[in-house]
Amino acid sequence: MISDEYYMRLAIEEAKKAEQIGEVPIGAVIVQGGRVIARSHNLRETEQRAIAHAEILAIDEACKATRSWRLEDATLYVTLEPCAMCAGAIVLARIKRVVFGASDPKGGCAGTLMNLLQEERFNHQTEVTSGVLGEECGQMLSNFFRKLREKKKNVGQSSN
Repeated sequence: MISDEYYMRLAIEEAKKAEQIGEVPIGAVIVQGGRVIARSHNLRETEQRAIAHAEILAIDEACKATRSWRLEDATLYVTLEPCAMCAGAIVLARIKRVVFGASDPKGGCAGTLMNLLQEERFNHQTEVTSGVLGEECGQMLSNFFRKLREKKKNVGQSSN
């Protein structure tokens, strides 16, 4: 059986694609029946669409691949804990399991700020596994934002 770490490495590859085009490095992979049915990365800045998160794009791709909005036997691997919007889409798509890398202290809705994925008042709950390659995923995000701050600082200094 292929491990969660294997699929998280595929999600990290997607995150690196986002970083290469100046996007926040977040990647997602959806697996069903032991095979990858969708993969995506953040495209919010590129597409100037608030909903162009890695998870949403991967869910959309997976629904097209399976010709169903129900992803009941699927597992979503994502490098950063899902936000409220993505957690809602995960529940609505009836994804069985979510595995994420880094926790999100400012927007995480899979256990950090709240846990929408296991909210019993919804008609579907999703299993959650957190912290898979979490240090690596978190470091990638920290490095990205550090470089972004340095770039903004340098631009501000050169205009003086």
